[in-house]
Amino acid sequence: MPKHYRPAGKKKEGNAAKYVTRSQAVKYLQVSLPVFRKLCILKGVFPREPKKKVKGNHHSYYHMKDILFLKHEPLLEKLRDIRSYDRKVKKAMSKKNRDLAERLLTRKPTYTLDMLIKERYPKFVDALRDLDDCLSMVHLFAALPAADRVVDGEKIPVSRVHNCRRLSHEWLAYISRTHKLRKTFISVKGIYYQAEVEGQKITWLTPHALQQVLPEVDYRVLLTFLEFYETLQAFVNYKLYHSINVKYPPILDPRLEALAADLYALSRYFDANAQSSSMTKAVTSAGSDQTEPQEDGTKPDESELRLAQLQHQLPSNEPGALMHLVGDSVREDEDDLETLECKNLFKNLKFFLSREVPRESLLFIIPAFGGTVSWEGEGAPFEETDQSITHQVVDRPTQGHKFLSREYIQPQWVYDCVNARIILPTEKYMVGCVPPPHLSPFVDNEAEGHVPEYAEAIERLKAAERKEVLPLPGMGKEDLDDPHSILGIIDRAEAIEAAKKKQKMLMEEKKYHEELQRELQGTQYSTISSDIEVKDAIPDLQQHAEDEDNMTKVGMSRKKRKLIQAMEIGKERKRAHVGLLKERKKKIDAAKNSG
Repeated sequence: MPKHYRPAGKKKEGNAAKYVTRSQAVKYLQVSLPVFRKLCILKGVFPREPKKKVKGNHHSYYHMKDILFLKHEPLLEKLRDIRSYDRKVKKAMSKKNRDLAERLLTRKPTYTLDMLIKERYPKFVDALRDLDDCLSMVHLFAALPAADRVVDGEKIPVSRVHNCRRLSHEWLAYISRTHKLRKTFISVKGIYYQAEVEGQKITWLTPHALQQVLPEVDYRVLLTFLEFYETLQAFVNYKLYHSINVKYPPILDPRLEALAADLYALSRYFDANAQSSSMTKAVTSAGSDQTEPQEDGTKPDESELRLAQLQHQLPSNEPGALMHLVGDSVREDEDDLETLECKNLFKNLKFFLSREVPRESLLFIIPAFGGTVSWEGEGAPFEETDQSITHQVVDRPTQGHKFLSREYIQPQWVYDCVNARIILPTEKYMVGCVPPPHLSPFVDNEAEGHVPEYAEAIERLKAAERKEVLPLPGMGKEDLDDPHSILGIIDRAEAIEAAKKKQKMLMEEKKYHEELQRELQGTQYSTISSDIEVKDAIPDLQQHAEDEDNMTKVGMSRKKRKLIQAMEIGKERKRAHVGLLKERKKKIDAAKNSG
């Protein structure tokens, strides 16, 4: 009998017992593959990579604990009920029993994902950490064409697109009102935004406002992810709105919704809610002074509240109602310095958007940094002829009629000002001019080893605004004691170069003291020996560093040694890329000078 013989029916051990393939998991749960895939997406169960793949490398493996976790999920029974319900409806329709089919259609089983949200995100911070993909997916479907289209047998309902658009606008309105936006960047894929909420940095991508072409992908998987993300986004919006004492869901002006001015309608709702809350506080404080409470006081219903908020408290032609920040609707605690800086960037500036600029993006960004904005069209808070407008955003080669009291700029000026956190000069962003390069705020130029010319110019402008003097290139007195402190120990070669400079200065100082001693003794000093010492000391230092590096690698395992080699190759590629950029810049400068 072989040593590792196991009789038939004996319990499995090791990876064969811990992991199962997808087909085995589907058979174990007694569900179809689409239902299994949907259940895994909603529960957050993903394939694992076992150390030893028992069934081969061409299978997807799941942990047995995850499969048992799915087995006891109440949602599994709901999905089975929906499957049997669809069979009953199909059977009734095939038998032409319309009465039974209509009765069944009124009793369709439904389910909610509220318990899954609470289960996967016990704390609100956990939900914020996982919000990047959620926001990108919601904004993606919000930009899709709102029509029922059959793609691979699956429909994208109009209601889902409208719900995504509503959720995305509610999120943008909160970020804009509380001034939580930090970075933005326009790319080919879309517009990147980064906000900081509850100490968590959240980055998402918004598609450009263009007609979207649906690619050939599996939309059933995307719609399953979207179903979970819609519930998560609604939970997050509810929590955030209640944190600033604003009722959720918001009640919007139907006229502004019809004009596709949802962000403006949400801003007016914020103002109206804040005013109504302040009036309620005043009435409560006044009623507390009276000895007898009013007996006939009744709670106003929703229609009266809506009428009072939208028609009486905020007239549609009120100037500046869009971005007026009401102190009662914000947190009572003081904002941090970064929020105050963002809040006052576009303070006392009034913008007007022409019809060709990305209106929805600018309606979100400008109020988030304290500015007031209007646009060309119906429902706008003020017209183009308003003399108090300071900047008009135009994206066309020429501008016919101009007002002398305002500046005409391209949309890139707004984004560059947001990333630089200062008001940049408008000469390079005038109408008809080629704007400077749009730099990404998500790239660390110091870590990349190349600082663009325009980034250096922006740094000089920021230093001039803060009345600071930028340090000169080179090393100071405090840098001689510890060169690693200024370099941040980023590269051994740079540390060796700094050590060379320190060694040279020490040798020069030693040479000077020896000359003084020989002069006092009356002997003649030969400078040749000291020069040889200085020249010999530097190669010894470099050789010592190389030897130390080699000794360190000898004591490493093969895996770590290969990892270090890969890192060195990456650094070499980065240096080659920086050299290529510098060569291109030299050629461009030479061409400009010759031309």
